[in-house]
Amino acid sequence: MATKRMNVLVYSGNGSTVESVRHCLFSLRRLLSPNYAVITVGGNGIIKEPWTASCALLVFPGGADLPYCRTLDGEGNRRIHQYVERGGLYLGFCAGGYYGSKRCEFEVGKKSMEVVGNRELAFFPGTCRGCAFPGFVYHSEEGARAVQLRTSKDALSKGSVPDVFRSYYNGGGVFVDAPKFKQHGVEVLASFTEELDVDSGEGCASVVYCKVGDGAAVLTSTHPEFAASNLDPTVNIPGYDEIVRVLKEDDLQRTDFLKACLLKLGLQISQEKTAMPSLSRLHLSSAEITGTSRLIEALRDIITEQDGEEYIVDENDTFLLEKPSRWSLGSVVDALPSTPDGKSDNQEENERDEEKIIDYDKIVKRLLIHDKNQPESKDTPYFNHHAYVANLKHYESQSRGVGRTFGKELLYGEVVTSTNTLLEK
Repeated sequence: MATKRMNVLVYSGNGSTVESVRHCLFSLRRLLSPNYAVITVGGNGIIKEPWTASCALLVFPGGADLPYCRTLDGEGNRRIHQYVERGGLYLGFCAGGYYGSKRCEFEVGKKSMEVVGNRELAFFPGTCRGCAFPGFVYHSEEGARAVQLRTSKDALSKGSVPDVFRSYYNGGGVFVDAPKFKQHGVEVLASFTEELDVDSGEGCASVVYCKVGDGAAVLTSTHPEFAASNLDPTVNIPGYDEIVRVLKEDDLQRTDFLKACLLKLGLQISQEKTAMPSLSRLHLSSAEITGTSRLIEALRDIITEQDGEEYIVDENDTFLLEKPSRWSLGSVVDALPSTPDGKSDNQEENERDEEKIIDYDKIVKRLLIHDKNQPESKDTPYFNHHAYVANLKHYESQSRGVGRTFGKELLYGEVVTSTNTLLEK
């Protein structure tokens, strides 16, 4: 039986920028959850891991094209191209658009920035030439602008498609002579309306759709995945606050266009705005009553105290150690309304956060220490700890001494970040 493709993989390896990856995760999760799992993948994962069978969409975010080449030229690109030809989907934003073209021409003639060369993926069978607009500076918003795009409603037949909208731009190119490649399966989805700083050939294509074997690719020069709510208007660059204001005005149109592009690729879009769930508390327990206390004592050297609270500060995460009695009292306080409209401060903050990227690494994770009893089903409604312990004891009774320590200690959470990061860092 064929594996259902349910993963949307966002490349986060060499060449990608943290901000671009975060914007991708934020926008794609809101539009594609719960139909797909939007997660990151590194260069080694693409080269070595069996990701293709379960991948519905491979996304390359903004960043720098040359490090993509250095990491993936050869085996990585061979696997990507084979995946798309056999029915997979590719979405490239900005640097990912350059990377998905047959040839990249970037800032030709500017010796300190010039990048020119052929690319192995070649989903777009021509050249992506940039910068389309002047002023680009690496790792800066100095060259950013809100550019107007005119959409092609003939090519985007599904969804609510705006005639024009403004999109975040910072260093992208133009797909040269894109209309001439129609016989090769290329369709122009959107075009620049403003005068460009480079020769675009026929047309001024900013977003293209490319049929590749049984699959397809959408390449963009702008960033339709960048929501204005995640841009900082206080950045100390003249006019940047106005850019953010303008983008905010067209945010609905931007979202509709991105939806239309995903529909063009054949993906299933969430019909309702999907908010990211809040992180749940972590529950630490043991099959033996004294097991949890012994484990905490073993960790005593890395437990610190601050303002009467106990913490474990690790390489990536910070954990606040709590007892169930304290947690129950705190939950009652959190539930009490503290504003005139009956909403708690936490509720109002969560509603505002739904519109912004949240850095989950900076959030303190609450770790409940169950040192007297197993967690009750009301605390973990999706997992029965009592049944788990009973089945574990039954297994031990049948194992004749084998595996007597396996599964004794259990760390449980319903909504967490990365399990690998939580346990290893």
